[in-house]
Amino acid sequence: MDCAAGTEGKKEKSTAARVSEEGLPPPEVREETVYARFRALGIPWKTHIHAPVFTVEEAAALYAGQPGGHTKNLFLKDRKGGLWLVVARDDLTIDLNRLARQLGCQRFSFGAPELLLAHLGIAPGSVTPFALINDEAGTVRLVLDDGLLGFELLNFHPLRNDRTTAVTPGDLMRFVQATGHEPLITALPTRG
Repeated sequence: MDCAAGTEGKKEKSTAARVSEEGLPPPEVREETVYARFRALGIPWKTHIHAPVFTVEEAAALYAGQPGGHTKNLFLKDRKGGLWLVVARDDLTIDLNRLARQLGCQRFSFGAPELLLAHLGIAPGSVTPFALINDEAGTVRLVLDDGLLGFELLNFHPLRNDRTTAVTPGDLMRFVQATGHEPLITALPTRG
């Protein structure tokens, strides 16, 4: 897999300077965009409302009564400028160096908030595969932990971090493919 296919040399959008939710549509508008796509695709979902969370650790306390697989979503940049969204079970400690080698890249670093906003239209703390709806250019490549497919339901933020929305793995795949992205499903290398 070519890590920089189609991204090397591209300039970031002018919105890259904004890293907060300022300048984004209101959270309810972003959320409704996802639900409208669900309705168009015939995807059922259930959303849980909770206090805003910014980390996996903060979210873990909320999951006791919420069934399904819970996730961590990593927005990464490779050395050649390629952008990646890695979606994994929340309890995995991913070895990013090994993952980069597995995908044929030299190295991963976390993508800057400006890149997240410019390409996925969300602020840090709200990273989710549902944000691929905003990547109309198809510059972000999705990597899914193959262990997620064994859950009956998967939980993600609906473009805001004070909600968690559950869908089936099959419906997640339908949603992602409808955004024009083809996920790479693989076993993720772990540390420890």
